[in-house]
Amino acid sequence: MPSTHVSLHYHIVFSTRNRAPLIADPWRDRLHAYLGVIVRNLDGLPEAIGGVSDHVHLLIGLRATACLANAVRDIKAVSSRWVHDNIGDPSFAWQEGYGAFTVSPSRCDTLKEYIARQDEHHRHRTYQEEYLDLLHRSGAPYDERFLW
Repeated sequence: MPSTHVSLHYHIVFSTRNRAPLIADPWRDRLHAYLGVIVRNLDGLPEAIGGVSDHVHLLIGLRATACLANAVRDIKAVSSRWVHDNIGDPSFAWQEGYGAFTVSPSRCDTLKEYIARQDEHHRHRTYQEEYLDLLHRSGAPYDERFLW
């Protein structure tokens, strides 16, 4: 075959440092939009971005040559700098780690809806409960001593 064809969709989740509720309603949508700009600047495709005051969810498509760890590092670093410079919160920071889960194209629409309903979803469930559920459903190994 003379060319390469990939369909790589990632559900990425990370929180603010110590899960502090730092992402305020007045600028949350601007942050989510800027996260999309960062993904595009990394030659990725932002398919859905959302979240609440203490964490974000991104559904993104990446090229086969992209390194997921580098992409997440850059997304977090550049967006943190944006908050410092544009929102004026020098204490803002993301947690050190993240969750990243591959998503089948047939499940992307369902995940987009889930990301769009984060405010509603988190009226009944904490970030920690949600994240543990993501880990269990994905089969990702973890040691609870190092989650929080």
